[in-house]
Amino acid sequence: MLKKLKTIMLRVMMPLAIITLHLSLVTSCKVSYTFNGASIDYTKTKTIQIADFPIRSNYVWGPMASIFNNQLKDQYANHTKLTQVKRNGDLKVEGEITRYEQRNKSVSAEGTSAQVELSMSVNVRFTNNVNHKEDFEKSFTASQSYDSNLSLNAVQEDLVTQMVKDITDQIFNATVANW
Repeated sequence: MLKKLKTIMLRVMMPLAIITLHLSLVTSCKVSYTFNGASIDYTKTKTIQIADFPIRSNYVWGPMASIFNNQLKDQYANHTKLTQVKRNGDLKVEGEITRYEQRNKSVSAEGTSAQVELSMSVNVRFTNNVNHKEDFEKSFTASQSYDSNLSLNAVQEDLVTQMVKDITDQIFNATVANW
C-alpha cells in the first residue's frame, strides 16, 4: 500500500514540480525580441522629432532632399512605435546633406573613365532627451558606381534611392538599434 501511495505521489507531484519550476523560470527571466532591429524602451521613449535635412553640398540634384527626408521618416514610422512630433521629442534627429559628388573610379585600357562613383554624405545630430549619454554628431556616407557609358541623368534616381536607403539604415542603427 505504501509503495502504491509513493507511485501515485510521484506521478502527481513530479509533473507539478516541473510545471512550478518552469513557471518560476519563465516569470523570473525577461526576454525581449524585436524583429525590426530597434531596441527602444517604449515606457520611457515615446516620441521622435525628425527635422528636414537641407542640402548643403556644392553639387545638388533637386529631388534628393525630399527622397532622403521621406525615407528617413518612413524608416522610423515603419520600424518603431515612436510617434513623430514637430518639437520636444524624446529623440531628436537633425542635420544636413553635406556632400553629393561623382568621381572617376576606374580607368579603361584606353585611358578613359570606365566607372564613375557617385557618393553622398549626411551629417546627423542625434539627441536622446531620455539619456543624453547617447547623444552624438556623426557623418554617414554611401556610394554607388555606374558605367561611364551611361549618363548620370539615366541612373541618378536609382543610385540616389539606393544611397539614401543605405544612409537611413545607418542612421537608424546608430540612433535606436544600438549597434
